[in-house]
Amino acid sequence: MCNIAGGFLMGESVHETSDKTWDFLFNLNTRSILNTSAAAVPHMLQAGSGKIINMGAGAANKGVATMGAYVAYKNAVMRLTETMALELRESNINVNSVLPSVMDTPKNRSDMPSADFSKWVQPSSVAEVVGFLASDSAKDIHGVGIPVSGLN
Repeated sequence: MCNIAGGFLMGESVHETSDKTWDFLFNLNTRSILNTSAAAVPHMLQAGSGKIINMGAGAANKGVATMGAYVAYKNAVMRLTETMALELRESNINVNSVLPSVMDTPKNRSDMPSADFSKWVQPSSVAEVVGFLASDSAKDIHGVGIPVSGLN
C-alpha cells in the first residue's frame, strides 16, 4: 500500500494559521494514512505479510517559517511510519516512507516560476524509491524515511 496522497500550503505564521488550513493539511497528509491503514492492515495481517510506503517530505525534518502546518503533519507522517513499523514488523509487514524535497510537477512550476527546476526531484526518482521499498530487497528495512532531495 502506498499512501501518496498529500498536499502543500504555506504562507501563514503558526499563530495565524486558520483552522481550515490545519484541518485540510491534517486530513490530506495524516488522516489519509490512518484511514487507509485501518482498511488495509487487517488484510495484510491475515495474509501474513505486507508493505506500506508513506509519502513524507524532507520538510518533516526541521521547522520552516510560514510552513508550520505542513511541517507538523509531514513530521506526523514520519512518527506514524516509525510507530507502525514497530507495531507490524513482527507480522512481516514493512512500513517505511519516502521524503522528497521539491518535486518537479506542473503545480510547483506554476507556483514557483522563477525557480531552477533542474534542481528539483523528478517524480520518476521518487517512484523508483517507492518501488524498491515495495520489493523483497527491502524486506529488512523497517521504519525509515528515505530522503530523495535532488540538488535541493
